[in-house]
Amino acid sequence: MLKNQTVVITGSSRGIGRGLALEFAKQGANIVLNARKEIDQELISEIESYGVKTHVVLGDIQYFEEAKKLITEAKEVFGSVDVLINNAGITRDMLLMRMKEEEFDSVINVNLKGTFNTIQHASSIMLKQKSGTIINMSSVVGLTGNAGQANYAASKAGVIGLTKSVARELSSRGITCNAIAPGFIETDMTDVLSDKVKEATIAQIPLKKLGQVEDIARAAVFLATNKYITGQVINVDGGMVMNG
Repeated sequence: MLKNQTVVITGSSRGIGRGLALEFAKQGANIVLNARKEIDQELISEIESYGVKTHVVLGDIQYFEEAKKLITEAKEVFGSVDVLINNAGITRDMLLMRMKEEEFDSVINVNLKGTFNTIQHASSIMLKQKSGTIINMSSVVGLTGNAGQANYAASKAGVIGLTKSVARELSSRGITCNAIAPGFIETDMTDVLSDKVKEATIAQIPLKKLGQVEDIARAAVFLATNKYITGQVINVDGGMVMNG
């Protein structure tokens, strides 16, 4: 169902973004990779081993014109933009009373404004196609809040509001827009946590384990292949947040 489709993934050099690229490549999609600095050749080779094509566009999507370059090149190279996954994100954790203005602004600019930037550019292409899938990476802290992460939680809650608004605006043209809210996923970021912190974290998770990058990637493929789901937030969190 995704064979020969064009999938654009922001922040795809490592972690969840890397896992997304590989999972969609397995489904036969051509992958447009994005990072601020570089994409290693090993990832490109691994993706292309599935018989698909890749294209790399370096740039920082918090800047409107760099986001435009990413989407424009994807369309020029592959002829369409079928799936956009807004995965790029940063953290600048600090207690609210000590947080610097720059630490707040930088997280909002990348996580929220960057998501807006790519959606605005991609939506014009998708509207002409009368098809497309947008998947935005939120977080469980966008639903619950978290001490020391006022900036990050605000950005990810904003992503949810943006997702629902985009879903309402674009649905009449067959375009879906959903968000994934990961919980604690085993990545480079969690590898640096002490065993004590990891144990405390796992204790909060009903399934009593950290999630894997593949769990997020499979959820994204599910959303990309189901055309009757839009405006939803899918929690992939081991049961941490249970909405009724």
